[in-house]
Amino acid sequence: MLSQANIDIIKATVPVLEIHGTTITKRFYERLFQSHPELLNIFNHANQKQGRQQTALANAVYAAAVNIEKLEAILPVVRGIAHKHRSLGVKPEHYPIVGEHLLGAIKDVLGDAATDEILGAWAEAYGIIADAFIGVEAEMYRQAESQPGGWEGYRPFKVARKVQESEVITSFYLEPVDGGAIADFEPGQYISVKMDIPGEEHTHIRQYSLSGHPGAAYYRISVKRENTADDRQAGRVSVYLHADVQEGSVLQVSAPAGEFKLDRTDARPVVLISGGVGLTPMVSMLRTLAEERPARSVTFIHAAQHGGMHALKDEVEGMVSGRPEFSTFWIYAAPTADDRAAGAYHKEGRIDLPWLQEVVASKEAVFYFCGPQPFMQTVNRALKDWGVPAQDRRFEFFGPAGALD
Repeated sequence: MLSQANIDIIKATVPVLEIHGTTITKRFYERLFQSHPELLNIFNHANQKQGRQQTALANAVYAAAVNIEKLEAILPVVRGIAHKHRSLGVKPEHYPIVGEHLLGAIKDVLGDAATDEILGAWAEAYGIIADAFIGVEAEMYRQAESQPGGWEGYRPFKVARKVQESEVITSFYLEPVDGGAIADFEPGQYISVKMDIPGEEHTHIRQYSLSGHPGAAYYRISVKRENTADDRQAGRVSVYLHADVQEGSVLQVSAPAGEFKLDRTDARPVVLISGGVGLTPMVSMLRTLAEERPARSVTFIHAAQHGGMHALKDEVEGMVSGRPEFSTFWIYAAPTADDRAAGAYHKEGRIDLPWLQEVVASKEAVFYFCGPQPFMQTVNRALKDWGVPAQDRRFEFFGPAGALD
């Protein structure tokens, strides 16, 4: 337990973190990679270049400081990050390295204001938080390895099928090279894929939601080809997957992970809302609901630029067909002439609350949503304005957690 004196010191630093938090975390990553360049094999380089990782860490540190007297309040955040750490291969020996450079970054940014007393308080707090992560992750590692079909670290999977789903999204069906059983997963979870791209100095690891269904003998991921024109590395891996990974290629895959998952015991109406490639976990949820709870009220809403960029449409409509309690609605931001002629969508433009209230019978439901951050912010704001409680607004960020408010 932290001493009361150190609790008071950390709470007093909250205003400083509001001002300097991202500067501190930016300096932290500079120090970390200068001292341990091998860790670039774990971290997402694109998120680093875009500043998303620095912002996410700053928000986590800020949340820890605000809740320092009741760290159990941030346990859901801890579990979400711990799932990512397990799938990436973060180990207990990494935590002292992180602690050393986080404290060093605080000192570098704050200078003389970071007294020995302040650094000592943060060192003690970091030790407690790190122990919490290590404990949670140890159980996750144990579970991932010991479950039926489970394994430790990464396992080779071959691409059994490669299917183009839209102009920008392609599905990869992955089967284990050893022909053995694979770990089951909950709809909404993801896997990590580790790749050595020719010409790249460091290994790249990306996490992709599973778009297939539990119980299959393969995993399916559906990957959007990102635009690399801005040179932020955001599309290096997706372009490589689309252009160079073919049927028969072998990828290194982690066991499934993630806290964003369908509650299969909930009997209430469910609304699945997605934008762009954010539909991947929703399709997995929808198939599970169709197979296990066909009498449950399910509304599937998806937003795309136009029909050419709308992936898995036929698959979703096939799952909904013949199930009177299921319904689908499509939103196209910029429908083509063919889309208009075919009546291929239900709303033009962007999702908004008045339209949601037209197509969703009641706010007394559980809402799952995923997509680009601006899309998720719009959905979250609409649901909040409608009076949907926070516990019934469930969402997943692709990459480091951002802000929805």
